[in-house]
Amino acid sequence: MINETAVTDFFLWGFSRIQELRILLIVMFFSIYLAALTGNVLLILIVAQNPHLHNPMYFFLVNLSFIDACYISTTVPKSMVNSLSNSHLISFSGCIFQVFLVVVLAGAELSFLTVMAYDRYVAICQPLQYRTIMNWKVCFLITVAAWVSNITNAVIQSTITLNLDFCQSNIIEQFFCDVPQLLSISCTDTRVYESLNFVTGLGVGSFCFLFMLISYGYILSAVFKIHSIQGRHKAFSTCTPHLTLFCVFTFTTMFSYMRPKALSSLPVDLLAAILYTVLPPLMNPIIYGLRNREIKKGLSVSNIVSEQCAELLILILPAYDYFHI
Repeated sequence: MINETAVTDFFLWGFSRIQELRILLIVMFFSIYLAALTGNVLLILIVAQNPHLHNPMYFFLVNLSFIDACYISTTVPKSMVNSLSNSHLISFSGCIFQVFLVVVLAGAELSFLTVMAYDRYVAICQPLQYRTIMNWKVCFLITVAAWVSNITNAVIQSTITLNLDFCQSNIIEQFFCDVPQLLSISCTDTRVYESLNFVTGLGVGSFCFLFMLISYGYILSAVFKIHSIQGRHKAFSTCTPHLTLFCVFTFTTMFSYMRPKALSSLPVDLLAAILYTVLPPLMNPIIYGLRNREIKKGLSVSNIVSEQCAELLILILPAYDYFHI
């Protein structure tokens, strides 16, 4: 791009350098996308169809499943279409809209993962007061606050990105439009914006991480008081995957948005992006749904799938226990 030419399209470089593995990557991404979308939509339908699951825990799970279905649909389908067509182009407006969605959904993902840890803390450590503390009014206010704050942040991020000048390059070395990549190719002085991203990311990420650690500290303290070895194992098998996935999501997101340009490289950027955009939507249905006894029970009695499909799924779901994080 020459200096006098305004950028109207971006080239999503992504995995296009690995031409030998293009078909394999398309098949892999399609399989992951289909599994993640099916798992999250199925969870939403199961909770909606079963009145005994209408409680705060599953209310937050439905929000998380909705976020995950939208989150992976924001990035992966466009990348697959670009690979199939060998075009790799995205319009300027489409790129800014993708930035908006990624920021909203990534922030909402982090918010609800944190809220669900607090919900488990109240349920395990203060079970007699659970209905009082986590009443529907509180759940509604938490949900509204999470969505409004993240939409506001996304509007700010998108507006700043929209005002960046691109006069030297339109090549984004990523499989979707991401703020750090746009900053790296902009010919605008982005030091203030990078500092703002660093401070915001450090503040929000540290708060959520500390909040999660404190919640799980109390939870583990309560778990160690359980005399039954089976009860302890069940509690640990529930907590460990959630905490692991939360840490992976938080640290990779913070790394992507807070790292200096000197630490940026194509393999590292692609791996980090996959870890915080593709892995959570794929793993959350397994961690919160397919390994959940109530969800399995709801699946077996729900009329949203045939009896044959339900029986097949009930048979294969225990296999997920072997692959949990």
